[in-house]
Amino acid sequence: MLERIGRLLLSLAIVGIGVETLIGVSGHKVVPVIPWPPAIPSLAYPVGTIFVLCGAGLFFQRTLVVSSITLGVVMLLSGLAFDVPRHPDLMSAPWRTNVLEPIVVGCLAWLGFGLGGIPRWLYRTSRYLIAFALIVFGIAHFQILTMIASMVPAWISWHWFWTVFFGVAFIAAGVSFATGFLQRWAALAVGLMFALWTVTIHLPALLAKQVPDNWSDVFIVVALWGGFWALGCEPLRGKAEG
Repeated sequence: MLERIGRLLLSLAIVGIGVETLIGVSGHKVVPVIPWPPAIPSLAYPVGTIFVLCGAGLFFQRTLVVSSITLGVVMLLSGLAFDVPRHPDLMSAPWRTNVLEPIVVGCLAWLGFGLGGIPRWLYRTSRYLIAFALIVFGIAHFQILTMIASMVPAWISWHWFWTVFFGVAFIAAGVSFATGFLQRWAALAVGLMFALWTVTIHLPALLAKQVPDNWSDVFIVVALWGGFWALGCEPLRGKAEG
């Protein structure tokens, strides 16, 4: 059940990202509300279209493989080719959101849909990229502790405690992915974290303001939620083909 929910959430989120990108360009904002591609309409249109087609393709077994591979490639290019040159500071907020988030989504697209015969090198590289990103996310919780604590809803007690707790959880999950130890449980736990943030932080912010940035936040966090749950329900691929 979690696997189906995870795949459905990731698919819907990718379609949403694509639609939002196309709306942003057609509305002459030029900069897609998803900040990964550069502000070039001739590039944003095809990227948005690819997101929509890939997200829809993830629903169907016949198009699953090509959609997963294409989505992973586009996400990786979005993070590495488009945004690394613009955001060289490894620990900056743009690096986390513009570089690491699309890379993680791309890796989850490769690993979370049960693609048969995935090369061992791609499996390991994707796993290590996810591990690196999770550790950076965790460190960021301590870098901007006050700001993240302020995002916790007022009706939840112990804001600082939860900020530190999730920071430690991110780092622990990153170590788990790097070593392969309890990786499935780490993926399910990280997915649960993103699920909690979706319903307690990002959806309320969207309902309160309904601005493009809030839509982006919801789609991205839902994609991460679904992708980690889908990955957590997949068998570990130690026997992946070389």
